[in-house]
Amino acid sequence: MRRDIGIYYAFARATDDIADDPGLASQDKITRLNAFDSALTGHITDDPRLEKATQLRKIMVQKGISTDHGSDLLIAFRQDATKHHYRDWDDLIGYCINSAAPVGRYLIDLHGESPDTYPASNALCNALQILNHLQDCQKDFRELDRVYLPGDWMEKAGVSEADLDAPFSTPGLRQVLDQCLDGVEELLVCANQLPGQIKYWRLALESAVICRIAGRLMRRLRHQDPLAGRVELNKFDYFLCAAEGAFQTFFRR
Repeated sequence: MRRDIGIYYAFARATDDIADDPGLASQDKITRLNAFDSALTGHITDDPRLEKATQLRKIMVQKGISTDHGSDLLIAFRQDATKHHYRDWDDLIGYCINSAAPVGRYLIDLHGESPDTYPASNALCNALQILNHLQDCQKDFRELDRVYLPGDWMEKAGVSEADLDAPFSTPGLRQVLDQCLDGVEELLVCANQLPGQIKYWRLALESAVICRIAGRLMRRLRHQDPLAGRVELNKFDYFLCAAEGAFQTFFRR
């Protein structure tokens, strides 16, 4: 299934690059993203600039997969073109449901798994998205003028956007980051059910490893400051996650 996954990734990468292009005005971004959506849903069929969308549509039609898994991404990317702040945690999760969760749902459907796995898959994808936002919180602010942190938590902690441009996190910003990590931890409680719900062992194995990666990165972000330097896992971390995920998968089966 590598080809079908690669085509989805190419579609996501191309459209995300449009949303993040600093040289395009917001309306230009939306116009281009709308064109990709029209090609994905079959309303445009002959534009070579939209080939990644038409290729993805062919796969989805052939395999009976909903094009919503592509269109939902475009909802988030259009949002990125115009929205730079998030009111609260629920507002941020609403963004993640479109920007991250469709990836998992596409993989679930591509492998013929049950839609009953959607909640755990959504939780895992949303957790990964938020972890990425925390890793890149300074970069997103400096380069894209976006703040993927709950505004009400920032206000309560006395945090301003300017705090994201500092070399180190203030106590208030650290509090907001930890609140986000608390939310991620709750998501991972649900996400950790995913490997046991998936029938196809290779996908179950991959999801188990990814759950381990998310958990380890969450703990790393608890103890390191993403403003002082990029917080990420090393090769040994990934080896441990792979070993733990494999043990968990085969033990369960």
